[in-house]
Amino acid sequence: MMFILDRPLLLFVVTFLLLWGAAWIGMAIRSRHRQFPEGMRSDYGVIIGATLTLLGLIIGFTFSMAVTRYDQRKTLEEEEANAIGTEFARVDFLPAESAARLQTLLRQYTDLRAQFYVAHGGAELMRINSDTASLQNQLWTTAAGAAKLQASPLSALAASGMNDVLNAQGYTQAAWWNRIPVAAWSLLFLIAVLSNVLLGYGAHARAMVLSVILPLAVAVSFLLIADIDSPRGGIIRIQPKNLQALAASFNGANSYR
Repeated sequence: MMFILDRPLLLFVVTFLLLWGAAWIGMAIRSRHRQFPEGMRSDYGVIIGATLTLLGLIIGFTFSMAVTRYDQRKTLEEEEANAIGTEFARVDFLPAESAARLQTLLRQYTDLRAQFYVAHGGAELMRINSDTASLQNQLWTTAAGAAKLQASPLSALAASGMNDVLNAQGYTQAAWWNRIPVAAWSLLFLIAVLSNVLLGYGAHARAMVLSVILPLAVAVSFLLIADIDSPRGGIIRIQPKNLQALAASFNGANSYR
């Protein structure tokens, strides 16, 4: 199911056709009964009202989940840029040779982290992750070696800052994996299908055109939720503006922090 959730436009088309088909199923069931039983009218109104209300609440709740995750990814991009920028300045506490080496590696690392946000996935993302892991090993090995050679509170501060840089990447990756659960999407689809079946069942023959409205509205809602929730597949994506600004500022990076 993650395949379609990472493609919001495809999800929109599938959702609209599925829900419109559910409305037609409801109309087909109703066509077997020429007259709507009088005793069922009030019960039907209560059931469809409750079902549509439940659908609206679940859509709103799921939208809130998607926005919260989007905001978290956006905040972590800023924190990651701050961690790298701070460490770029702190490596001056280490021996000159190690400091120059670390600043060169941090420049490369910043470029890689910015690429991570704009990558579309596949082989490109695998390459970025591989290069990132390799650079992290070099950064930590160099920082730890320099701190051991020149043991002092300031070198310990530089080593601690490097740990923050590495942790920031881990927090970011965890946030990108934190998506709306498939179970929540399944519940959404189930309630949406039931709502459209009930809508079709209560629709008159002349109201067939109106049966398009609810499937279209729900499909648009699903499109928006999936777009926000998908870090790479949607139109609304996190732009690494802080990382890009940091990379551009490295010519005068000594005054960054």
